[in-house]
Amino acid sequence: MNSMNVLVLATRNPHKLEEIRALFPFPDLITRSALDYPEIPEVVEDGATLEANAVKKAVTLAVATGAYALADDTGLEVNALGGAPGVRSARYAGEACDYAANNRKLLAALQGAADREAQFRCVIALAWPNGQAQYVEGVCRGTIGVTARGTNGFGYDPLFIPDEGDRTFAEYTAAEKNACSHRGRALRAAAERWGGLWARADR
Repeated sequence: MNSMNVLVLATRNPHKLEEIRALFPFPDLITRSALDYPEIPEVVEDGATLEANAVKKAVTLAVATGAYALADDTGLEVNALGGAPGVRSARYAGEACDYAANNRKLLAALQGAADREAQFRCVIALAWPNGQAQYVEGVCRGTIGVTARGTNGFGYDPLFIPDEGDRTFAEYTAAEKNACSHRGRALRAAAERWGGLWARADR
């Protein structure tokens, strides 16, 4: 198997894997995930920015596997909170928190706030086996609802209402969300920028 036809997705999150595979379709590309390489330790996301974390994860997996690696880091940036939770979005309520705890903390922080504008920002990095890396980003602007609504999606989806509509991401179907989400936009930018690598991989 040509390792240049392999793309390792640097995540163990099944929700992210599903979204990435749906939006990054190349017929001759074999996609694997960090779950397929249990011997590689989980990368510590200690960067000060989304860009730093995405690049670190992608480079670590690419060098370790000898294949291209794609990684993302995503943050919810809330105006009234000075851009928080930002790079700490996944750990907003603490290192061992779950989605529900993060959502509860966010609602408490915004209690009584008049400005509920926010944006999701997703940075996607691609790394080569030699450690070279590039990145693109996607942004989705919206507002934070006053209560959680919907059962689809994950993370802050039950609270985030994109500007395109009046429903939360958790009330969207997967296809509807992918059409306008931050990750969808970043993945389309990634496919446009780097898709030619796999189109040429066997030539």
